[in-house]
Amino acid sequence: MSASAAQTDRAQGRVLVGPAGWSYPDWAGVVYPARRPRGFHEAAYLAEFFDTIEINTSFYQPLRAASVRQWIEQVQRNPNFLFTAKLWQRFTHETARVGTAEERAVREGFDVLQAAGRLGAVLLQFPFSFHNTKENRQQLRTLLNRFADYPLVVEVRHASWNEPAFYDLLEKRGVGFCNLDQPILGRAMQPSQRATAPIGYVRLHGRRYDTWFADELRASPEERYNYLYSLAELKSWVERIRAIRERTRTTFVITNNHFGGKAVVNALQLLYLLKGERVSVPELLRHHYPELEEIARQPAQAPTLFPQPPM
Repeated sequence: MSASAAQTDRAQGRVLVGPAGWSYPDWAGVVYPARRPRGFHEAAYLAEFFDTIEINTSFYQPLRAASVRQWIEQVQRNPNFLFTAKLWQRFTHETARVGTAEERAVREGFDVLQAAGRLGAVLLQFPFSFHNTKENRQQLRTLLNRFADYPLVVEVRHASWNEPAFYDLLEKRGVGFCNLDQPILGRAMQPSQRATAPIGYVRLHGRRYDTWFADELRASPEERYNYLYSLAELKSWVERIRAIRERTRTTFVITNNHFGGKAVVNALQLLYLLKGERVSVPELLRHHYPELEEIARQPAQAPTLFPQPPM
């Protein structure tokens, strides 16, 4: 990239790309060595290649402060690295009132991230069933008030939210909007390039139309995210990401199509397309996905039984 192009990138805001989560059994032997060296940690390994990871365990239960401190230590070698984290689903997916004890539990981990300067955003991810109703608008406002001291982003999946009043609310609160790539079924939110705050956000879920509602179909939930984007599909998102970047300070691009390490593959390809230059690629993943050869910066190495993480 030329010096002038780099100056333009800084002026338009930075883009951090990375996968959603890092702990998946099916990544063993594909993304990570099947037999890991002493001291190996998934977050530290990914931080060699990416500047962000979305924490998804916080969606299922509050983060423990001790665990968060360990994660912060693991990414210390990357000064540009920021975590994003999903809000506990009890606040976004359940109708019963959530009290102060639950809020304190959530804040325990988030506050450690924020104090360390490693919290890029807190994502309020709502389900497709969360429609734009009077009750749900009030629930959203309540959550925005309760967690206003964090950098917030809202993800809604139902198209009833696609109206000016909703976006005006986010802009007035300084809350980011999550632009989605998801199967367009029924009244699903369609791809967009909207920015409502200094934080931009993009999440790519894959396009598995046949298994998107996996719970209802009694299919394997992992199959919802078993989708590999083509470079042509990613290029349309690169244009949207660049448009978002022009109106934000920091834009997070998260690949959630995690099955089989596909999120890592597509995140690397997005970096390649955004930078316009080859990128560093994990050697083990490269052997499983030969399409990475055309974007890899380093020459291919002979495969070994026990690949080592980069030093």
